[in-house]
Amino acid sequence: MLPRHAERQLEDLAQWYPVVAITGPRQSGKTTLARRAFPAQPYVSLEDPDTRETALADPRRFLAQFAAGAVIDEAQRAPALFSYLQTRVDQDRHEGKPARSVWVLTGSQHFGLIAPITQSLAGRVGLLHLLPFSLGELQQAGHALARAPLEQLLWHGLYPPVVDRGVPPDAWYADYFATYVERDVRQLVNVRDLAAFRTFVRMCAARSAQPVHLSALAADCGVSANTAKGWLSILEASYIVYTLPQHHANYGKRLVKAPKLYFYDSGLAAWLAGLRSAQELALSSLRGPLFETWAIGEVLKTRSHHRLAPTLHYWRDKLGVEIDLVVDAGTRLVPMEFKAGQTVAGDWVHNLRRYLALAASRAPAMPVVEPVVIYGGDAPQIRDGIEINGWRGLPELALRLLGGQSAAG
Repeated sequence: MLPRHAERQLEDLAQWYPVVAITGPRQSGKTTLARRAFPAQPYVSLEDPDTRETALADPRRFLAQFAAGAVIDEAQRAPALFSYLQTRVDQDRHEGKPARSVWVLTGSQHFGLIAPITQSLAGRVGLLHLLPFSLGELQQAGHALARAPLEQLLWHGLYPPVVDRGVPPDAWYADYFATYVERDVRQLVNVRDLAAFRTFVRMCAARSAQPVHLSALAADCGVSANTAKGWLSILEASYIVYTLPQHHANYGKRLVKAPKLYFYDSGLAAWLAGLRSAQELALSSLRGPLFETWAIGEVLKTRSHHRLAPTLHYWRDKLGVEIDLVVDAGTRLVPMEFKAGQTVAGDWVHNLRRYLALAASRAPAMPVVEPVVIYGGDAPQIRDGIEINGWRGLPELALRLLGGQSAAG
């Protein structure tokens, strides 16, 4: 497996906490990362029915097998284990057990893993969110996909199996989605009409990089707005989609304005939207939204793998002028626009200039720095004082945005 930027963060967490939890989408590489970072730790998977039965029937005996901790995969399958783990961790600390004892928990359901952690292991666990590969990780490893054309990258996606193992994307995404619907969805909630749910997910893919209007989405799928809201929560809980809130000078307004919907992986979104090749994507009206989906995902992955809070928003004024991404980088705001075209157009910087003018007129205000356009070409340019960079330079820019910020708790 390619080296992950999150590995250093995981090792640091193990120095600070007796328990480390890794959560993220299925097949994002959580198990591989845990076993790579802690090769000496015993490994057990609660996906195995016999192992899970033992953990549920006799938690103390199950934990007693491991003198210095273990890697417990899909830990959310046995939530009752967490209370016993708390007792074990506190007892080991009281008795002065080796500092290198560490329990590593992995889980692919946000609610399933986080809820028992907050209830039983608060203050004892360090949390890492592991997402699919970033372009930056592929570039660092010299992977061939990092040198591929943009449409190939967007369509291919960056889940480890399609990057590391060479599984054809269309075959893998079909199997992944079928397994996701049959396993994760049924575990999270009783969805009676799976066909309608599948339609809902595909409708969401066609709306990636657009504001979420649940009533319209529900109507298109033939379900109620409450059902659509619940299903969207399922997609968020299982790391298929996330929402980006709107940025305002009045922070309270973020809670009432429609967020924008994004998929964590452009390849999965493309497959769900019916695009079966990079050539189809290149000619599709979804090329721009998928480019934006990938680009914002790249920034999100970089922050997540360095344990920084996302602090990502989009901005829109009353006239409909929009900035695709505003990164709240602690002491400064960084507005970013994403344009899939390969030829720079003069009006690409107009929205950024308007945003800069409005920000400068508000005092006191957080300084706005490094406004940038990322586009589908290669040659960097300067237009009206604003930097325009090719898409291959986005990973380096995303890393620069981390400068001086401390990790999330």
